Amino acid sequence: MRTQVAIIGAGPSGLLLGQLLHQAGIANVIVERQSGAYVLGRIRAGILEQVTVDLMAEAGVGARVQREGIAHHSIELVFQGTRHSIDVHGLTGGKQVTAYGQTELTHDLMEARAAAGLETVYEAADVAVQGFDGERPQVRFKGKDGREQVLQCDFIAGCDGFHGVCRASVPRRALREYEKVYPFGWLGVLADVPPVSPHAIVYGNSERGFSLCSMRSMTRSRYYVQTAMDDKVEAWSDQRFWDELRRRLDPELADRVVTGPSIEKSIAPLRSFVAEPMRFGRLFLAGDAAHIVPPTGAKGLNLAASDVKYLSSALIEHYREHSDAGLDQYSARALARVWKAERFSWWLTSLMHRFPDTGDFGQRLQDAELGYLVGSRAAATALAENYVGLPL
Repeated sequence: MRTQVAIIGAGPSGLLLGQLLHQAGIANVIVERQSGAYVLGRIRAGILEQVTVDLMAEAGVGARVQREGIAHHSIELVFQGTRHSIDVHGLTGGKQVTAYGQTELTHDLMEARAAAGLETVYEAADVAVQGFDGERPQVRFKGKDGREQVLQCDFIAGCDGFHGVCRASVPRRALREYEKVYPFGWLGVLADVPPVSPHAIVYGNSERGFSLCSMRSMTRSRYYVQTAMDDKVEAWSDQRFWDELRRRLDPELADRVVTGPSIEKSIAPLRSFVAEPMRFGRLFLAGDAAHIVPPTGAKGLNLAASDVKYLSSALIEHYREHSDAGLDQYSARALARVWKAERFSWWLTSLMHRFPDTGDFGQRLQDAELGYLVGSRAAATALAENYVGLPL
């Protein structure tokens, strides 16, 4: 097998990269170790920055998100039992975020790839990336029939997530990793109930811990509460979850919570992680393969999209203009935006969560900073600018 760009991973970043390259006439093959149904069934993020929405349009798959996505013009902060609105739209000159589930985005990209007849190898076993430090990189894997196949290419794009093979194949001496693990997790519930706040995400800070009210559509909601790292999903009945969520919101909002049976319930750990650089010869990392942010602030999927924008533009420049300037600058450009998003996600996580050593003093400091945030236009503008996404 031969292609120009081999993409490892059929998640949103790999699919979006493949679609952008296809639009530019650049051949690509995606290799994915899971089945298509498994990839589509993963429950993930649901808030898109304008950069991501624009990229979907550029890739020719933006019609449904424009039609069905729900614009959020503000975010709401709950602390000391009171809710405050931050006018994100007004503070950023008309920018917004869009509620649109990652499952829907993945479906749009899969459908477009199938319609274009582009090759995606699902359920590939024993995937190995080789030769990326030379002129002839290749990807080896076993197909569904168990036969070993070799995919030769010009470049390899590692879009295979935190536990993927691409970053793991880089020599340890060539890689520097930065990590912070947070001492709590998020218990998340997905339910077919109307959102408590249909045009804003609600972030809650209370003595009981963090809470988040988000949505996937006007009939499907995603809610979270902070929980201990060693907590078990089995210990949380639906009723216990809904009761705890209400306790962490202001009284008026708590009364508006519509409850229902959970479709999905899970506990996710939180970490901040960055691997540098993001290029190794002819291997380029993108998305979770190179960095992880805590979900506070909804930056993970959007950072992957900005990586893809930088990488696709660099590859298009290589093939169209025979220039490697974009490829040479890819890692530095991507990491500059990554670290700004890491800072914002860390700051918002630190501001909204109850840490083991917070204590009464720490809680009062959080209250003071939150009070300053909602009372200062300058502070609120800084939050809003980061929330809608910094420029590429």
